[in-house]
Amino acid sequence: MVAERAVGAPAEQVYRLIADYDRHHPRFLPPAFSQFRVEAGGVGAGTVHSFKMTAGGRARSFRMRVDEPEPGRVLTESDERSSTVTTWVVTPDGPGCQVRVETRWQGAGRRDRRVVRATVRAAGAAAVVCRGAGAAGPLRPRGAARLSG
Repeated sequence: MVAERAVGAPAEQVYRLIADYDRHHPRFLPPAFSQFRVEAGGVGAGTVHSFKMTAGGRARSFRMRVDEPEPGRVLTESDERSSTVTTWVVTPDGPGCQVRVETRWQGAGRRDRRVVRATVRAAGAAAVVCRGAGAAGPLRPRGAARLSG
């Protein structure tokens, strides 16, 4: 499952907000995500965070470990309890950037795909709702989200 969105803010600034699990990341998660808690670290690689997500009437707990295979551009969150991996890619695009979020989950059945789809939708929304904490004004989309998968 993939979501991609143009954001009218510099890539460096958007990546910094996404990677800040202590102060910013939980602020742009939609209501489907609850009980968000940073367990270790807090910014970028080495961060461990947990949350509960509800989709299609089903709640599931996640405990994610954050890595930065390309610091400043690519960030991954890998669930310690399943094969779920969410990858954030922030690419400069003129004065703004493109944010791509992909969630993969091996062996996902129909109900599990709903959970993954909800995760990606939420992550895609995050690219827009990063709403300026620490930025010079709100981050505004330059295009519509595109979901596929």
